[in-house]
Amino acid sequence: MPLITVGVNHKTAPVAIRERVAFAPEKMVDALLSLTSDNKVNEAVIVSTCNRTELYCSVDNIEKETGIINWLGHYHSIDLTDLQQYCYSYKEDDSIRHIMRVSSGLDSLILGEPQILGQVKSAYAVSQEGGCIGSELEPLFQRTFSVAKRVRTDTAIGENPVSIAFAAVSLAQRIFADIKTNTALLIGAGQTIELVARHLKENGVKRIIVANRTLARAEVLASEFNAEAIMLGDIGDYLSQADIVISSTASQLPIIGKGVIERATAKRRRSPMLLVDIAVPRDIEPEVEEVKNAYLYTVDDLHSVIEENVRARQDAAEAAERLIEDGVADYLKISEARKFSNLIVSFRQSAEELKAAELEKALKSLEAGQSPEMVINKLANGLMNKLIHAPTRYLREAGADADQTALTIASNVLGITEEKDK
Repeated sequence: MPLITVGVNHKTAPVAIRERVAFAPEKMVDALLSLTSDNKVNEAVIVSTCNRTELYCSVDNIEKETGIINWLGHYHSIDLTDLQQYCYSYKEDDSIRHIMRVSSGLDSLILGEPQILGQVKSAYAVSQEGGCIGSELEPLFQRTFSVAKRVRTDTAIGENPVSIAFAAVSLAQRIFADIKTNTALLIGAGQTIELVARHLKENGVKRIIVANRTLARAEVLASEFNAEAIMLGDIGDYLSQADIVISSTASQLPIIGKGVIERATAKRRRSPMLLVDIAVPRDIEPEVEEVKNAYLYTVDDLHSVIEENVRARQDAAEAAERLIEDGVADYLKISEARKFSNLIVSFRQSAEELKAAELEKALKSLEAGQSPEMVINKLANGLMNKLIHAPTRYLREAGADADQTALTIASNVLGITEEKDK
């Protein structure tokens, strides 16, 4: 069945659009079931991160691209004309190539970043949980994971730790002369915040505070980095102590507003505060950038921070692209072989049905008292006539049309060799 990928990412849409089409993790299965209902698509995997929302779909009609975009707009209550200008789509081979490039980190904001593979695997697992992946997308994603692993192990694309977390900490190091004297408030306790904490700790930040909706999770992360753990509701009491605020939660609404930052900066007496919002939807209201001595950055502002690391990975990316092309070619071969395998299975099943029918006739004849010799002859003749019926008709039609190519193919398939003139 045809493959279609529809989506928006950091290249085509600003964060204001990306956050509107992001899927909440707890609603992902419902979204998948909605997408695959009413024959919109047959199978689907939805990848939703801070930098992209993509729908990987198996369909019975390649023209269903518009229907998928319509569904995305309707699901998120976005006008179709507003959404279409930011959307892109890939079909068939291009869709396969795109999935492999995304999973290998070649389409990421930070070239070669390793987190995306885990995010794609999680999306695949959620689709499995919802029963929305089957014989088309299952082998494609398995092959994709294999190719992505090879890219990671056989190229230098993963050398030098580069990620959104790394870029956020690099930004802090550029703004503050020595972060060893700074306090960092980290909001959230997921993988990205864990990476931020690790980079901060490695660079000697003086103090780390971890705020999370669940205190127990914050305490687990805090214990690993000798940090303090607080609840989200206590952020207001700690903001004035923070030189660096980095936030990455799954909240659907902002956690930090302009007012609380104004009060915090007033207590800091003109000491600068860096706020890095790497969540989509955003955790920090955009109006915060209007506050004096508060410097707000989003994921879209991190491009310049990572340019040097991107350039360092270009050679590795070229090698990775070659591996991707090999992966696409190999998958297409396997896919074609699978189609012919299904044809062989169907052919054998048809032959088994003919055999069973003739055998049943033979057994009934024996029960009726007919001689075994007569029954065997009838069985042999019946099998032969039914098995050669379709090939004989094909040969007659090809002969009548003087179709030498068809006759040659048929001869090879049927194992027919003409006797040479003596």
